[in-house]
Amino acid sequence: MVKDKQRFHDVEALTFEGDTLFLMVDGKEISADLRKLSSRLLDANEKQRSNYVVSPSGYGIHWPEIDEDIAIDPLLDTV
Repeated sequence: MVKDKQRFHDVEALTFEGDTLFLMVDGKEISADLRKLSSRLLDANEKQRSNYVVSPSGYGIHWPEIDEDIAIDPLLDTV
């Protein structure tokens, strides 16, 4: 049996500036261009973007108003 390489993370901060998502995860700064990451987040207003939930394990982030989920591992792999 192959075990999943799922990692768990501490999401310390999440902000948006224009079309860019900024995260502080496990002490690392990450930025992601929303045009490449998520058309739903790109089109979301400030209220919708600010309404998010980090999973208890830190595996991902969910925006309930726009039904969007982003996993942390792929974002870290781009750093």
